[in-house]
Amino acid sequence: MSRLAKKPITIPSKVTVSTTNGMLSVKGPSATLERPIHAAITIEVTPEGVMVAPANDTKLARALTGTFAAHTRAMISGVETPFKRVLVIKGVGYKVELRGRDLVFNVGFSHQVTLTVPEGLEAKVEKLTITIEGADKQKVGQFAAEIRAIKPPEPYLGKGIAYDNEVIRRKQGKKAV
Repeated sequence: MSRLAKKPITIPSKVTVSTTNGMLSVKGPSATLERPIHAAITIEVTPEGVMVAPANDTKLARALTGTFAAHTRAMISGVETPFKRVLVIKGVGYKVELRGRDLVFNVGFSHQVTLTVPEGLEAKVEKLTITIEGADKQKVGQFAAEIRAIKPPEPYLGKGIAYDNEVIRRKQGKKAV
């Protein structure tokens, strides 16, 4: 079993955590998140915090305790302060535009690429920078990965869509003989 799952997860004063009908619900000042609880684990809300324990003594149950402890920590911190991912577009003529709930990309293809921002997330566009914010860590990371997959940075010139803090390994081009 995970060492971090053995310790109770503290609940901040502005956040409420409850478990009903196999669902873990976390409510905070900015959002409400829900996640189904796997049958192999039990989650209890105590005055010390949230306790995650295996329901039986199987390898799956022991593995899921650490996973659900991490999910619970992410949910509690996400409803308190939203998660944020920043992407940067690099390339001559590359641009992005926010039209309602759609992000429209012009990144060197013969056509525009359109992505709809999922529910629960906010997207902001400033010149060549895209900021994704939301309470659900998994949704924020998944949507940022989908944006990056449109045009990943290439190793020769570094053109494409990259995370703000991503280091792109550059390759040397052709050498003149």
